[in-house]
Amino acid sequence: MSERSEFVLFINRLKAVSPTITEEQRKGLLRQATQEYEITTDEADEILRESGLIVGDRENYFTVFGLTVESLDNMGEDAFISHVKQTHKELYAASLRAGGLPRSDGRTQEQWRNFLNQARDIMIDPIKRRQHTAMLLHDMSDSLSDDFEKPVFDLFDIDETTSTELSHQVVPNEIDVPDGMVYIPTGEFEMGSDDTEANEDESPVHTVLLDAFLMDKYPVTNVEYMEFLHADAQQYKPEWLIDTIKIKYHDGGYLEHWNGNFCPYGKDHHPVTGVSWYAAMAYAQWAGKRLPTEAEWEKAARGRLSEKKYPWGDSINTDDENYQYDVNDTISVGRYPPNRYGLYDMCGNVWEWCLDTYYADYYESSPSRNPFSDRNAVSWVVENFRSVKDSRVLRGGPWGIDSQVVRVSHRFRSNPIDTLPTFGFRCVMDVTT
Repeated sequence: MSERSEFVLFINRLKAVSPTITEEQRKGLLRQATQEYEITTDEADEILRESGLIVGDRENYFTVFGLTVESLDNMGEDAFISHVKQTHKELYAASLRAGGLPRSDGRTQEQWRNFLNQARDIMIDPIKRRQHTAMLLHDMSDSLSDDFEKPVFDLFDIDETTSTELSHQVVPNEIDVPDGMVYIPTGEFEMGSDDTEANEDESPVHTVLLDAFLMDKYPVTNVEYMEFLHADAQQYKPEWLIDTIKIKYHDGGYLEHWNGNFCPYGKDHHPVTGVSWYAAMAYAQWAGKRLPTEAEWEKAARGRLSEKKYPWGDSINTDDENYQYDVNDTISVGRYPPNRYGLYDMCGNVWEWCLDTYYADYYESSPSRNPFSDRNAVSWVVENFRSVKDSRVLRGGPWGIDSQVVRVSHRFRSNPIDTLPTFGFRCVMDVTT
């Protein structure tokens, strides 16, 4: 696929989410075309004109149905979708009754009905709704500050097909990628860092070859962890509910910000925090997954970019990730652009537990293929995680930390019982055919 064709594909994906872009976003797309897709500004401008994208104020599909971005958390998924469908039906019927009467917004009644259909389709589709929400929030953050350079515009959520097309990767037909996961292909990458900000435990930089694996698009959320707690009371209550978890599996702060065994109000889709390594391992086992090795995490976070500090490049501001006390709390997953694998929040928001034991000098002697820093094999640790005692690795950096710590190569250690309010996780699966 040519670079021009890739840019056209990218624009078509963008238009499927919203037909309207701001002038600043148009300029960002032109910059991106020259920097990432290596086509001229004139070519990119022609593609934008032919795409039919409208330059102007972005439509807010929530307000069409009398809703706000926060409505979903307050109403729940089923009630939200029911409201959208009923309101769409009423507005559509009113437009049909209006016949050929002109509308005050300049649309014809037929154009309005087409717009209503598009708004409904996006609001009832969780993935497209998340895309639209992220774009609205991105626009809002742009309007609140003119002190930083506007970022290159990017899609805020992409499915597996889009992710692989944009990253030149194709998922083999025999591999089944579950919803909410991304395929990371077999291949080499350069692990570690030797830049001036790197710590000693990040060196030396070394080449690592990893087998293919699947990774969660997002950190595990509060509502997903709550489903685990309540999925099978007979099997899991003795160990992982707040009032029955054994003290050997946590340090006393396990889910302390929850309302009993129910996640905090209004934070369903925030990453779960206050979970020990043991609890994260238990969730992963229940879900038929496991925690990523440190090498898997770093390869995935780099998103096919070599020798870069962050998942998108070498510079960072608070429009890229939730870090440096910008929000002073976790935020819902997926509100920042993904990397080139289609993974979100790989840096910032929360620390993410990894499978490995922490050794400061591990890179000096780690194997070149599928490295795993533990005295036992991956399979043994997964099956016997309750017996583990050694410190574990965390990656990614949380919301309350500076740019040096949210670099993709930064390593952090903690005891497996620790439950800091910045500790979360995401899962991986081995590829089976």
